Amino acid sequence: MYAISLGDDGAELRSLEPWHAEEFLAHLDRGREFIQTHIPFGANAIDADSARELLQAYADKRAADTGSLHGIWLDGKLVGGVLIRVFDAVHGNCEVGCWLEPAATGRGLITRAMRVLIDWVVEERGVHRVEWQASSANEPSIAVARRLGMTRDGVLRQSNSYRGVRQDMEVWSVLAPEWRAARARGAHKDH
Repeated sequence: MYAISLGDDGAELRSLEPWHAEEFLAHLDRGREFIQTHIPFGANAIDADSARELLQAYADKRAADTGSLHGIWLDGKLVGGVLIRVFDAVHGNCEVGCWLEPAATGRGLITRAMRVLIDWVVEERGVHRVEWQASSANEPSIAVARRLGMTRDGVLRQSNSYRGVRQDMEVWSVLAPEWRAARARGAHKDH
């Protein structure tokens, strides 16, 4: 159990567990259309049982050391989160991602939460490469990757089919030495 303050605005990063299923479902229902504009995150969570299944799948990933899910609460209300979609401790790589309901946008919550998550994977888990993938059309996600100091590695042209449309997927990354250098320069202090 943890609660990490993300600033003086009441935002916290906490573990998102199967027992949060009803709160998670209510959160998804508030932002489902917005959240799923570019990604299918939570699409199968349509009732408490299926929401619990999604949360349990990430609890199982955490137990297997292959991924994790972390919620962002603002003034005690779940509004989004960050995740480690893929975690490979042996090779020192991971892929991170995020989601947020529309009422919580524009506050820097994802950027702040992701900084905590990247600090942890780099410093505590020894990850060398942190990867971020986003549809080229997902401008807010690309903007977060830029704010995190990531470099665009390339574009996987029409590599993903979502809602019947072929999407270009951008791959961004930051390497541990780059992350540490930016932190030493104080680049991670701004929202």
